[in-house]
Amino acid sequence: MKYTTNNPRQLAVMTLVRTSNGSYSNLQINAVIQSTSMGPADKGLFTNIVYGVIQHRLTLEYQLRPFLREPEKTEAWVKELLYTAMYQLEYLDRVPKRAIFDETIKIAKQMGHDGTRRFVTGILHQMDRQGMPNLDDIQDEKTRLSIEYSVPTWLVEMLDEQLGKPKTASILASLNKAPKQSVRANLAKISQKDLLADLAKDGYDAEPSQVSSEGIIINDGQIIHSDFFTDGLLTIQDESAMLPVESMQISPDNNVLDACSAPGGKTTQIASRLKAGKVFALDIHKNKLKTVQRNATRLGVYKQVETFELDARNVDTKFEDGLFDSILVDAPCSGLGLLRRKPEIRYDKTIADINRLSEIQLQILNAVSAKVKTGGTITYSTCTIVKQENQDVIAKFISENPNFEITKTKTANHLNPDSKMVQIYPDDYDSDGFFVCSLIRKS
Repeated sequence: MKYTTNNPRQLAVMTLVRTSNGSYSNLQINAVIQSTSMGPADKGLFTNIVYGVIQHRLTLEYQLRPFLREPEKTEAWVKELLYTAMYQLEYLDRVPKRAIFDETIKIAKQMGHDGTRRFVTGILHQMDRQGMPNLDDIQDEKTRLSIEYSVPTWLVEMLDEQLGKPKTASILASLNKAPKQSVRANLAKISQKDLLADLAKDGYDAEPSQVSSEGIIINDGQIIHSDFFTDGLLTIQDESAMLPVESMQISPDNNVLDACSAPGGKTTQIASRLKAGKVFALDIHKNKLKTVQRNATRLGVYKQVETFELDARNVDTKFEDGLFDSILVDAPCSGLGLLRRKPEIRYDKTIADINRLSEIQLQILNAVSAKVKTGGTITYSTCTIVKQENQDVIAKFISENPNFEITKTKTANHLNPDSKMVQIYPDDYDSDGFFVCSLIRKS
């Protein structure tokens, strides 16, 4: 798509309209950046506004409502424009109020007409005179938490029931922090220690992950544009997402099944441990398997990766029983551990989605269970934080498959001293939320 402007605020409004209609924010942001000639500062402002408005949408909607006489008659893009102004005023310290007002009013006229300009000008000045509604005035605690942290009430209630009020409040408060820039050292080419040293030589502020022995946190600069990325010395991956493969006991000659592989972060992590062995990577989407193949090629592990367009529930049509030394089921899930990185998830998912996904997760586990050798391990993981998709799925699987038992999930940094399973919450290390459980086939 061609854009007739390079104004980061106007592009943010246009992007927010698309994401509110169901487009993925990260894809839209990347498309805009690639299709315009914004400088680094404008790219940063544009990205910050888009993610910020999505993250705080329920808060902004609540605060705007008293200033709209007929909210149902206000055009969607005008609301998004006002949200961008409100977000800048409330959450961005370095942008002067006069600049926010001037730019917002100018965009109102450019995208609408003089009547729109007057409407937006009036609301901005009214907000300036009266101030925003106070969230502390919301009497019901769960409703207040929902609006304050911009998550649906059902999720507040579910976390409260499963984890208690203090942990729920801590998780919610962490969700609107900026995600860390996390990378995984490609062990097929370099160790984490050597990569850290090379990054330091190149002027990067980098430190080892507290979560994964392969992870590195980059505190400045866009590492995706570096030679380190291009040359396949590292790949972009959240530190929690490295744990499932880190916990697997993989030998260089093993055959490993990655039942739900795209986009290939864990597939290539498995492949980095293999020499004569192979990882068989499944996904139901052919186009997503191309991403797996591209990642494997860039990281230099493509000889260890074989891809198959296949629903993991249909593994019987392709593979014989007892074929694999180990299996990874990084199951399709609600993604509630990713709210910091993919903020729109919080508005898209429902309790019905969680129940449906938990059934699919169990179906996948049951389908692949016969494909692992006796004494082999199935590693089950999700990027969600609710029991229905994690502990409950494991309990049902064990009850239906008594030839399996839970064995301790071992991580290099010993993250689960008191439990056999690993559950990382977003507030624990300011990483993605993740769950990992290891299941050994006894007979």
